[in-house]
Amino acid sequence: MEERVLTPNEFQSEAEVQKNLRPKKMEDYIGQESLKIKMGIYIEAAKKRGSSIDHILLYGPPGLGKTTLAGVIATEMGSNLKITSGPIIDKAGDLAAILTSLEENDVLFIDEIHRLNTSVEEILYPAMEDGELDIIIGKGPSARSIRIELPNFTLIGATTKAGLLSAPLRDRFGVTHKMNYYTDEEIIKIILRGANILGSKINIESAEKIALRSRGTPRIANRILKRVRDYCDVKGNGDINIFLVEEALEILGIDSSGLDELDREIITAIIENYGGGPVGIETLSLVLGEDKRTIEEVYEPYLVKIGYIKRTNRGRIITEKAREYFSQNLDKN
Repeated sequence: MEERVLTPNEFQSEAEVQKNLRPKKMEDYIGQESLKIKMGIYIEAAKKRGSSIDHILLYGPPGLGKTTLAGVIATEMGSNLKITSGPIIDKAGDLAAILTSLEENDVLFIDEIHRLNTSVEEILYPAMEDGELDIIIGKGPSARSIRIELPNFTLIGATTKAGLLSAPLRDRFGVTHKMNYYTDEEIIKIILRGANILGSKINIESAEKIALRSRGTPRIANRILKRVRDYCDVKGNGDINIFLVEEALEILGIDSSGLDELDREIITAIIENYGGGPVGIETLSLVLGEDKRTIEEVYEPYLVKIGYIKRTNRGRIITEKAREYFSQNLDKN
């Protein structure tokens, strides 16, 4: 799948830019206010005790700052941050190697933790609960178990699918928090901060225009900001103004509702071919030529969030709100 500007997932090609835009301290972290308050208390308490903070589970849509928050927590604790993800930890030995390399009060961040396989997950239970690692040496009758004591550490698990996390693993987290979408005001602050880091001059009006198309997601906001900045560098003097922002957004194909061409194809396909629905996801997948899972996990969540599509037992249905928005464009066709 080509790199889509409005996807909340991170592109490998933009990892360095996104890293530079991430805040390092809690005071610079914008949004998620209730979580920040709680984390501030936990961090101060842990510092006073000279211990690590409880294991933390963060869940919610991608792009909302779970990795960033892990980095902030590590910085505030004066600890090292080690990052890995569930899919790349194939064997129990891989996780054992990571755990034994940790130092006192380190923060271990595991992204997509719901994708850990069972054998790997079982290694985590005694590590999280007792700070110990059980390892089997040898095979058959001569196999023996040894127990290694681990330094105090904090595991921060992140998942976009909390429902797929096993109950035994979920219960071992001391702090569980859902990451929420950001308000337009918070996204504007993120854009202004990002532009400053990128060395670009931007006004409030331009930041608002970008924010309204960012789907309440910092990663998308920063990505659009970078694309707009590139356009302004080429077509202007580098300053980001409202006229160049509008031109850049038109080229990117992002409309005032934060929809791109793929989003509009889904809406119009259901309206034109099935009278607004209901239509099954398998049928919709065939019509659009897109993988069913891609439609469900990448395209639909935002359309459902803004009230343009309803998921029902009978299939997908277009709402009156979506009909009103698209009526003018459909009348022209």
